[in-house]
Amino acid sequence: MNGLVPALLLFVASAALVIASGAYLARYGDVLAARLGWGRVWVGTILVSVATSLPELLTNITVATRDQPDLAGGDILGSNMVNMLVLASVALLFGGRRFFHQVVPEQRWLVLAALSLTALAIVLIALPIGLDVVSVGLSSVLILGTYLGAMRLVYVALPTSQPVEDAADGLPSLRKAWTLFGLASLGVVVAAPWLAFSVEEIAEITGLATSFLGVIAIAMVTSMPEVSTSVAAIRLGASDLAFGNLYGSCAFNILILALADPFYREGVLVEALGREHIAAGLIAVLLMALGLAQVMARARVREALSNAGLAVMVPVYVAGVYLVFVLA
Repeated sequence: MNGLVPALLLFVASAALVIASGAYLARYGDVLAARLGWGRVWVGTILVSVATSLPELLTNITVATRDQPDLAGGDILGSNMVNMLVLASVALLFGGRRFFHQVVPEQRWLVLAALSLTALAIVLIALPIGLDVVSVGLSSVLILGTYLGAMRLVYVALPTSQPVEDAADGLPSLRKAWTLFGLASLGVVVAAPWLAFSVEEIAEITGLATSFLGVIAIAMVTSMPEVSTSVAAIRLGASDLAFGNLYGSCAFNILILALADPFYREGVLVEALGREHIAAGLIAVLLMALGLAQVMARARVREALSNAGLAVMVPVYVAGVYLVFVLA
C-alpha cells in the first residue's frame, strides 16, 4: 500500500465493519443470556466482552508478529481507557445515576478484577521479571493465572437466571442466536488484521509514534464494538450487559498481553512496554476506580453529583491521552 489516502480508506472500511458487528453482538448476546439462563451479567462479562475484544486480540497478535510492542501495548491500555470513556458517555446519555441503579452490586467484583489485572500489567512493565520459557514469559503466566482466578471469583459472585425455553416468548431460537452471534464475531475477526495494518502504515507515513497511535487511533476503533454493543444493550434495557461488557473487556484486554506474547520473538511482550504505557495504565486504573465509585455510591448521592462524577472522567481521559503523547 502506497500513500496516506489508501491507508486512511482501509482504516475507515475496517472500522466500519467492526462497528456494524457490535449491535448484533449485543442483541444476540442478550438472547443467549435469556435462552441459556446465564444471566446478562455473566454473558456480558465473558461471552460479549470476549467477542468485542476480538479486535484487540487479533490486532495484538498481528502487531506482535511484526515486532511492534509499542502498538500492542498502546492498543490494550488505550482500549481500557476508551472503555471507561464509553462507560461515562453512555451513562450520561442514558440516565446517569439511573443507569447505575440497574447494575447489580455484585458487579463490583468484576470491577476489582479489571482493576487488579491492569495494576498487575503496570507492575510488570515497571519491574520486569526477565524470564521466559519457549517464548512465553513468566509475566504472561502470572497474568493468565490472575485472570482465571479473578473470573472464578466473579462467576461465584454474579447472579444467574432460569433459561427461557418457551418459543412463545418471541425470542429467536438458541441456534439462530448462536449463528448470528458467531457471524457478528466473524465480522470483527476479518476486520482486525486490516485495522492493525492500516494504523501501522499511517504511523510510518506520518511519523507519529506507534505507541501514541495505539492509544488514540487503534484503541478507539478496536473499542468500537464495545461502544455499539453497550448502546444497543442499554436500549434493550440491559444495563448489566453493557456494564459487564465494558469491565469484562478491560479484564480480558490485559489477558491479551499474555495471549499475544508467544507471537513476539524479541522478548516478553508486556516487559517490552515503556513509560507511556505505564501512564496509560494508571489513567485506566483511575477511570475504572471512578466507575466503581459510581456503583458503590449510587444510593447515597444525588443525581447532579453523580453526573458531575461521570463528566470528570472525560477530562481525565483527555489528560491521559496528552500525557501519553508527551511521553511517547
